Amino acid sequence: MPRILSVWSPNWAIATWRRKHASSSPAEHAPGPFALIASERGVRRLFAVDETAQGLGLYPGQKATDAMALVPELVFADADPEGDRKSLDALVDWCVRFSPAVAPDPPDGLFLDVTGVAHLWGGEAKMLADLLERLAAARIPARGSVAGSAGAAWALARFGPDRTVAEAGAEARLLAPLPIAALRLEEGAAQQLPRLGLTTVGQAAALPRDQLARRFGQGVLTRLDQALGRAKEALVFRRPPTPWFERLAFAEPISAPEDLARVSLDITGLMCRRLEAAGRGAKRFELAFHRLDGKPERLSVGLSLPGRHAAAVARLFAPMLERVDPGFGIEAATLLAQDVEPLPERQTDALPPLPGEGEPRSRERDGALVPDAAIAPLADRLINRLGEDRVWRSEPYPSHTPERSVVRRPLFSPGAGAAWDAARPRPLRLFRAPEPIEAVAPIPDDPPIFFVWRGQRRRVRRAEGPERLAEEWWRRPPGETAPSHVRDYYRVEDDAGARYWIFRAGLHGAEAPPRWWLHGLFA
Repeated sequence: MPRILSVWSPNWAIATWRRKHASSSPAEHAPGPFALIASERGVRRLFAVDETAQGLGLYPGQKATDAMALVPELVFADADPEGDRKSLDALVDWCVRFSPAVAPDPPDGLFLDVTGVAHLWGGEAKMLADLLERLAAARIPARGSVAGSAGAAWALARFGPDRTVAEAGAEARLLAPLPIAALRLEEGAAQQLPRLGLTTVGQAAALPRDQLARRFGQGVLTRLDQALGRAKEALVFRRPPTPWFERLAFAEPISAPEDLARVSLDITGLMCRRLEAAGRGAKRFELAFHRLDGKPERLSVGLSLPGRHAAAVARLFAPMLERVDPGFGIEAATLLAQDVEPLPERQTDALPPLPGEGEPRSRERDGALVPDAAIAPLADRLINRLGEDRVWRSEPYPSHTPERSVVRRPLFSPGAGAAWDAARPRPLRLFRAPEPIEAVAPIPDDPPIFFVWRGQRRRVRRAEGPERLAEEWWRRPPGETAPSHVRDYYRVEDDAGARYWIFRAGLHGAEAPPRWWLHGLFA
């Protein structure tokens, strides 16, 4: 069963403004009422009011002139809705220390999928208390609750007792006495239901479903089912929910490089033991060090093959630890495993695989087949140091044009099914673009007896060919004739033993005379 934690800051705009202007704002220390003002269709209205102003009868949406006439001592400032949204996004990123799956709930709340992670705090109640106490220490007043659905958690956080933790199956009982507004209904239904005497969630749930839908719309049933866990609700998480999450908290903040290295090994050990017990491996690990000021320092490494070897993953993190700025200290570390795949145990040394079991994927090196696992550690180090786009392999691609017949693929990605044609060898080094040469052939269709490339004359001692290749007709520019796209390739060797791949473009007798080009070098 899913477990969702909802957090609500009743006056997010005011709290955000005060945190941003803590050192320069007179409103931060003024005992009087305070409000934020925004323009709406040319009229300045109250955007948000603090508790003091609310107690004096002011409310959001009220005209600023009327508010100041009623409360002359009102202190006000301009609202910043865009800044409030960015601050909410920053809070979502900060909450990754509690769960990798956090979704904003604009304009003043958020959801955390805490399924399977609450045990790291000793239970959901302690986790919720820790979260709200940290927000209070950062001068963000907030309420929260945990339930089996986002709708129930949202309702309890706003209308139920603070810090409510609803046990599985208890949502209907806890929601029944709450006002109808707890269902997050559209404005029309939220105003119409109380007029008809339906003031609580329990009263609405007791009505026959067909009558409820016919009189108030299907949206009321949808919201009711979402709150009670009968219907799913899609939350837009900044990262997808995953159970592969680990956390380490420290009794005292750490900052020394050797401590960071030890923590990275310890937390990867916890994760890899879980992966091994489940028969799985991960291709990406994200390690976050959470500083005292709330800013996370994130590191990410990737593996070319799914793995679960803690020491190997920690070695990949080691060179990155130098970039971590601990600030005033790091109080916790979290690790997220992504791209988790089945990785069963497999014996590779003592006995060969039985018929039908298949061979592990391998690469050829020095004439011998080498398992991918043998070169994967080296590939991982290179990829994480140089970047994923710097380490690749060549793969044949079905095209008649040589410069298009090879593509770059990730080192251990599954192939597209194409294979190299041994009957038509290709050069070890294929130029990005053919280079023009001057060549002399005894008769038009013969290979050249010598050619000049980069200012040096080379005499041809041996030659093989021709191999005629024509570019795909659909790639020709409109109006061009086919002969200019016909190539006759030769493999030639000069007096010094160097081997070249040259071709003649075009056909004899065409309007344009054929030209010679050098396209690659053999080993």
